[in-house]
Amino acid sequence: MLRFILKRLGLALLVALTVSFISFSLLFLAGDPAIAIAGESANAKDIQAIRELYGFDRPMLVQYADWLWNALRFDFGQSYYFKLPVADLIAERLSVTMTLGVCGILFALLTAVPLGVIAAIRPNSLIDRIALFLSVAGQAMPSFWFGLILIVVFAIQLGWLPASGASSWQHFIMPTVVLGYYAMPAIMRLTRAGMLEVLSADYIRTARAKGAPEGRVLFKHALRNAIIPVVSLAAVQMGFMLGGSIVVESIFALHGAGYLAWESIGRNDLPTVQALILVFALFYIVFTFLADVLNAWLDPRMRSA
Repeated sequence: MLRFILKRLGLALLVALTVSFISFSLLFLAGDPAIAIAGESANAKDIQAIRELYGFDRPMLVQYADWLWNALRFDFGQSYYFKLPVADLIAERLSVTMTLGVCGILFALLTAVPLGVIAAIRPNSLIDRIALFLSVAGQAMPSFWFGLILIVVFAIQLGWLPASGASSWQHFIMPTVVLGYYAMPAIMRLTRAGMLEVLSADYIRTARAKGAPEGRVLFKHALRNAIIPVVSLAAVQMGFMLGGSIVVESIFALHGAGYLAWESIGRNDLPTVQALILVFALFYIVFTFLADVLNAWLDPRMRSA
């Protein structure tokens, strides 16, 4: 198991290094950052002064090496727009996004996995059709539209929940439902398909023939094997929730890291955008690494991969 973990850890570090270089390069390939900072109306002299001030006149590999070395020390420079250290900006906003992402994936798992298991146990039943309907609706319904509907119903008409802000746990209820509901369909379908496949396996029939309790058969033997791909999917969905929560944060006025990314892109705040891309990519890598370790613990056959 230790060898498997070290191998996956080395691969994760290599991916992180590659992603950091690609993200750094893409931002420079999109255009001259000096022009973006100075504005289109600036003259050539001002643009050259900004290029020299921020070091954009140096070779890109030299700039990347300096940026990566500073990033390893959690120094991402100063925001061009906010005039504050980028690390402080992200640390201030990340707690909101982390809270929203964790609550969203928990809501999705606690709802989708039980529905997928029940739908697999009772195929073509009413609960199976309800699960299928929720799955289709979750894919077809835009998150911004669903969020606005919840605000109109529960905040404006009923007055049960606050429509915006992040000062209390009530403010996270509707954003959690919107963000989690988007991840539910894939998790539910994968759980249902995995359970249907496992329940038809020979070892399940053998366990039942030996008189094992149905609950033990379902949860210890069937679900443990069917949940392995769900763990990997949940890790990817968690990374998406942290990096792709811009729409939800905008609708509910949650000023988290996703909303900060939207602000920084619109204002050509290059250091903040670079740092956020790296942070969101690292979240994907960390969650994928943890999912691989958990899957190896659930299925020892994966440790030889």
